[in-house]
Amino acid sequence: MRVIKARDYDDMSRKAANIISAQIIMKPDCVLGLATGSTPIGTYADLVERYQKGDLDFSSVTTVNLDEYKGLNRENEQSYYYFMHDNLFGKVNVDLKRTFLPDGMEPDAKKACEDYDRVIAATGGVDLQLLGLGHNGHIGFNEPAEIFEAETHCVDLTESTITANRRFFASEEEVPRQAYTMGIKTIMRARKILLVVSGEDKASIVKEAFYGAITPKVPASVLQLHNDVTIVADEAALSKVSL
Repeated sequence: MRVIKARDYDDMSRKAANIISAQIIMKPDCVLGLATGSTPIGTYADLVERYQKGDLDFSSVTTVNLDEYKGLNRENEQSYYYFMHDNLFGKVNVDLKRTFLPDGMEPDAKKACEDYDRVIAATGGVDLQLLGLGHNGHIGFNEPAEIFEAETHCVDLTESTITANRRFFASEEEVPRQAYTMGIKTIMRARKILLVVSGEDKASIVKEAFYGAITPKVPASVLQLHNDVTIVADEAALSKVSL
């Protein structure tokens, strides 16, 4: 596990974009696993800027996203499909036929999850998986549990996650209670993993997840077992660990 300390959020975003850019340049037809949430927005903005300058070409890139809310259609501004198009896909030359997310409108959870696992397998595997870190240690929507969930599955969101996502909705009642998410085994199959984390409010979970015990009660802790993980975190997020 490699930890890169950034000065602040903007520096974290820039350093993470450097790593993703290098992956695209080294392998133009790479498969990127992508994340949503507030933390990677700066990284996506930096990638868009590089594309606009002519430094990056997304035309042969394939993307698979970690998760999607169950029950939100793609036109909903809070869907992750909408998020990805608003922050990245609609601003670069990626082939939209090569961008994949779980189908949040598929009511049959078993079918939705099996379908998405087949999509991921058909890509040949994720070259670089981008992750954020939840306050409770979740990655994707893999919430604290008794076991590490293996494949794509439907998860009941915890109250802490619902509360954290409340700011994106008009009211807490509108926040979906379920989501489809890649499982831990699927994430761990990625050839490289890049995790971005920012802010003093994440300092405790950074210490617990990456310097504590490996346990499904802190899902991100499993990343300690992966052979190619890079964590890009700002000083505030790393304030409780010694490097």
